[in-house]
Amino acid sequence: MKRSEINHVLREAEAFIKTMGFNLPPFAFWPPEKWNEAGHEYDEIRDNMLGWDITDYGHGRFDEIGLILFTLRNGNQHNRKYKKPYAEKLLISKENQICPNHFHHNKMEDIINRGGGNLMVQVWNSDKNGALLDTPVTVNMDGCISTVPAASVLRLTPGMSITLPQGQYHSFWAEKGHGPVLIGEVSMVNDDNTDNHFYEKQGRFPVIVEDEPPLYLLCNEYPKAIG
Repeated sequence: MKRSEINHVLREAEAFIKTMGFNLPPFAFWPPEKWNEAGHEYDEIRDNMLGWDITDYGHGRFDEIGLILFTLRNGNQHNRKYKKPYAEKLLISKENQICPNHFHHNKMEDIINRGGGNLMVQVWNSDKNGALLDTPVTVNMDGCISTVPAASVLRLTPGMSITLPQGQYHSFWAEKGHGPVLIGEVSMVNDDNTDNHFYEKQGRFPVIVEDEPPLYLLCNEYPKAIG
């Protein structure tokens, strides 16, 4: 992605989040130069990759395959000084913008439609080797457990949620004609470097072409603390 495209996406995301009445923490809006001055007191943000995460999954077609994320809080499975066993994210999915089919090895998560349009979630089971199965899928939506055929598409209207256990393939997008969706994610500790298993091979973070200065740094771009 071009940096100018990421900056545009960030401005749109900031405006949409405000219209939904959700407030982000102050570090969401730090200019890049402030990160150069931030000391070790902000290492939890750096080490646990809190903050903005804009991805096109390496496809170069963000409006078709992509996602906007902001990690609000997170633990760290690889650093014992961080005790949090949970994570929370805010996501934005645009109309017909696919988050590619994937599951998590270690993370169980709740995906919540916080407002806006309708969120469409497609689910499958996997086997121990990561293959996609055509077996019936057990789903938990707002505490109601049911069984649906493989590849079922479930509609989450605002306020609804789904629990996604480890190993359950899922893909999601905002339903066409209803606008973008503000999505909440409440989960076990999140590790985007090692815990995502995509059905089709693809990247997780974008390759960035620097055609203008960054508006805000992404969660994988913070400089190390000085001193």
